[in-house]
Amino acid sequence: MQLLESLLTIDKDLHVPVYLQITNGIINNIRRGILKPESALPGSRVLAAALNVHRKTVVAAYDELYAQSWIDVYPRKGIFVAKNLPDVKPKPLSEKTGANNFPVETSFEVNNYVPFPYLFKPYPEQNLVFNDGFPDTRLAPIELLVREYRRFGNYRFTSKYLMYGPEQGSEHLRDELAKFFSETRGLQVSPADIMITKGVQMALYLVAQILLSKGDTVIAADPGYPGANDVFEHAGAQLALVPIDEHGIDLDAVEAVCKKKKVKLLYVIPHHHRPTTVTLSSERRMQLLELAAKYRFAIIEDDYDYDFHYSSSPILPLASADYYGSVIYVGSFCKTIAPGIRIGFVVAPQNLMEQLKRLRRMIDRQGEQLLEEAMANLLKNGDIGRHLKKANKIYHERRDALCNLLHEHLGEHISFKIPDGGFAIWVQYLNGLRAATVSEKAGEMGLSVSDGCDYWFDDDNDHGFIRLGFASLNLKEQEDAVEILGRAVRKAGV
Repeated sequence: MQLLESLLTIDKDLHVPVYLQITNGIINNIRRGILKPESALPGSRVLAAALNVHRKTVVAAYDELYAQSWIDVYPRKGIFVAKNLPDVKPKPLSEKTGANNFPVETSFEVNNYVPFPYLFKPYPEQNLVFNDGFPDTRLAPIELLVREYRRFGNYRFTSKYLMYGPEQGSEHLRDELAKFFSETRGLQVSPADIMITKGVQMALYLVAQILLSKGDTVIAADPGYPGANDVFEHAGAQLALVPIDEHGIDLDAVEAVCKKKKVKLLYVIPHHHRPTTVTLSSERRMQLLELAAKYRFAIIEDDYDYDFHYSSSPILPLASADYYGSVIYVGSFCKTIAPGIRIGFVVAPQNLMEQLKRLRRMIDRQGEQLLEEAMANLLKNGDIGRHLKKANKIYHERRDALCNLLHEHLGEHISFKIPDGGFAIWVQYLNGLRAATVSEKAGEMGLSVSDGCDYWFDDDNDHGFIRLGFASLNLKEQEDAVEILGRAVRKAGV
């Protein structure tokens, strides 16, 4: 057996006490089979001298090992590894062992069937970023949210929000949301029709798990939102992709699919479709509701950025005109406040809501009650409404500024339509420019921009389209970003 001191590493700069480092080191060597049951351990004076620590430190380590039954102590005989431990064969460190000797791979098989998330690619921190279309977190009303948290700290009844609550989320927040939906979306629902989730993605997952079985058909637009497509495929569904034009999803193509196979669900982003930013026309909205009733399929209406519309009042959601019970309405406050504030919602009829509650209880039990109560107060006090007015004004200015910059500096290289709302512009490169090449050149110059590969389902071809997010860049940042993008375009076209 190796000398014990050679098996132990002591770092006095760590926050972990030295005696615990000795304790954990000995335990690890017993587990790896290097120290065998009934093996003699050096006395406290000998080990202390070898490790250059105080004897009391080693005594404390041995006391801890004895308390945990890793060693036996026999008076006038010595200290030994406990004899009742299993005899483990020595295990050499392998390539599967990572930091702190923790395995990087399992010894059992793990099925690789969960789709790799395409979203939120990491960018170099020093780069300017044209993101996919996110809000500016610098505008987030965090001080108001903190104010509400602080207020709860002074309430005598705050303790009830630290216990388990309803699976659907805070009743206070659901009550305020019902009022908010009525005032802003013409949606007449009760708190019982609403579930609070941690963003749209969780809402999509819950609904898909309840409604879909293996082999079910789901209709979605292409190009579309891969985050939703991944959820549906993971639930076992088969995707039937249909085109999208300047008026929204192609309903002739939708009906053609319905005539060929039984459709279980249709996913649509009627307001500022991701990625093309188009809005589903009023005529098609009514037609879609009639198709859903005729062929008896569910509609998931993803209204993630309804509150950000600049050209006119937004068209009311499909759910506000749904008298058949076809629409499941999902949305989020992650764009209203900040992506890191995870509050989303599902609005659905009661029979579906009951199933959603049961599934939510299994996987997440409930949301963050204090956060939900704070959000309810922000809605009730009018703080969210005031923030939305301020943010809409700023994002409207930023949209117009970026469109002007693109026309001025890149007009002969790109084509785009000014979006009615949302956070991004759908841009097409002209003259044979490849999105991937421009992205590579821009990255070398300090600008992160899409390579255009995340928009079409199962299609790696370079279609020459990208999304340029304008909301998270102030006017100076936009000028710098467009200047770099212009240089990258010219270099890519050489």
